[in-house]
Amino acid sequence: MTQVTFSLNGAPVSLSIQSPTQTLLDYLRETAGLKGTKEGCNEGDCGACTVMVTDEHGARALNACILFLPQLQGKAIRTVEGLTGPDGQAHPVQTAMVAHHGSQCGFCTPGFVMSMATAHLNGDRDHDTTLAGNLCRCTGYAPIIRAAQAAEAEPVPDWLKDASIIRAQISLGVPKGASRATVFQPISSDDLAEWYVVNPQATLIAGATDVGLWVTKQMRDLGPVAFLNGATDLQQIEFQGSLVHIGAGVTVEALRKALLPLHPSFAAMLQRYGSTQVRNAATIGGNIANGSPIGDGPPALIALGATLHLRRGDEMRSIPLESFFLDYRKQDRRAGEFVAGISIPAKAPALRCYKISKRFDQDISALCGCFNVTIEAKNVTAARIAFGGMAGIPKRAAHVEAALVGRPWSLQTLKAASAAFAQDFQPLSDMRASADYRLLSAQNLLTRYFHDLSGQPVSVQQVHA
Repeated sequence: MTQVTFSLNGAPVSLSIQSPTQTLLDYLRETAGLKGTKEGCNEGDCGACTVMVTDEHGARALNACILFLPQLQGKAIRTVEGLTGPDGQAHPVQTAMVAHHGSQCGFCTPGFVMSMATAHLNGDRDHDTTLAGNLCRCTGYAPIIRAAQAAEAEPVPDWLKDASIIRAQISLGVPKGASRATVFQPISSDDLAEWYVVNPQATLIAGATDVGLWVTKQMRDLGPVAFLNGATDLQQIEFQGSLVHIGAGVTVEALRKALLPLHPSFAAMLQRYGSTQVRNAATIGGNIANGSPIGDGPPALIALGATLHLRRGDEMRSIPLESFFLDYRKQDRRAGEFVAGISIPAKAPALRCYKISKRFDQDISALCGCFNVTIEAKNVTAARIAFGGMAGIPKRAAHVEAALVGRPWSLQTLKAASAAFAQDFQPLSDMRASADYRLLSAQNLLTRYFHDLSGQPVSVQQVHA
C-alpha cells in the first residue's frame, strides 16, 4: 500500500492506494465520482482530462490521464467541478464560454475550461500557446479564443485563492521503508542514489509524460518505481560563472522560461515541445535519459557543448552529452546510475534551433537541427551542429563541421559542405518523413541558418508567400 495525501477541490484527501501507477484520471472518474474530467486519447495529447495542480511552484495545467497518484503528494488539485464558487457562482471563463458559444458537443469543454482557468489565474494571455494542447473537433477555436480574451480582465475568484492555505497544511510525507521497497518517494538526490543502487532495475518516474503511456497504452507492470518529484534539489537552475547548471528534474516549461534571455532560439523551439500540459510535467533529465532519437532537447544541448552529470551511489561523473548516446535506445549509463543534471554555456549568440514537423504545435519532429557556428573575420573558426531524427541517436554532423571550419562563411562554402551530410547521416523513412526528405531538409537548414545569422526572417511565422 502507498499512502498519498492531497487536496481535491478544496477538501483534503488521504488515500491508501494498491497500485502506484493508478492515474489521477481513473481515480477521479471511477472512485471520486468526478466525471467532468474526460478520457479522450489517454496519452496526454488531447487535453480533455486537463486539471489544475497547485504546489510550491504555483498553479499548472496538467493531463490527469498520465499523472500517477503518488505524484500528487502534498499538492492541491482542481477539476472542472471545483471551479465554481461555494454558492454555485461560475468561474469567469465558464461564463465567457457560454456567452461566446465556445462549446458544442461539450466533450472537450471541461479540459479547455481548466486550461483557460489556470492561464487566467497566472495572468497568461498567450491563448494560442496555453490552449495548443486542447483539441476540439466541432466548435472551432475562434469562439474559444474569444471567450479566453473576454475573461482576461475579470478578477481571479476568491475561492481559487485557497490552494496556498491548503498546500501549507499538507506536508510532503515520504515513507521510509526497507531499502528494497517497491515504491519509493525520495526527497533528495542523496535518497535516490542510496535506493537506486540497491534497486537498479527500478523505473524512475519524473514527469511520466513517456512512462505514463507504458501504463495507459502498453499496460505494462513497471515493477519497483521511484517518484522523483519530491527530490527538490534536482529541480534547480543555478548560474555557476559562465555556465548554467540545470537539474535533471527541471521541467521543460521551467527550462524554457529560464532560457528566454539566454538562448532565445532554443527557448522558442521548446515552446513547440508537446503542449503546455506536457511541458509542465516533462523534465529535461527524462528527455535525455529516455534516449529517443527524435527528442528535441539533446540536439540543442549537444550544439551548446553540454556536459552531462551522472550519479551512482556517492560516485559522480561528467561526460560530454554526445558521448552518452551509444546506439538506438542504448546509453552510457551503468546499472543504478541516473542523470543528475546538465551544464551548458550561459552564452552562445550564434545558436539556432529548427524543428521540422507536420504541425507547428504539439507534434513529433521529423527532424530537429541545431547549429552553433563561430565566425571570426568572416571565417568559420568552430562549429557544433547536431540533429535529431537523422540517426538512431541524437548525433553531431562531424563531417559537415569539418567542411566548414577554416573556410569563409559564405553560401558557396555551405553548398560545398552540404554534400557531407550524406557522410554523417543515413536517415530512415517512416510515417513522419522519407529518408530523402530528411537529408534534403538538413541541407536546407544549413542555408536557413546562414540567412538567419544575416538577420533575415526565416521562421514560418515570419515568412509569407
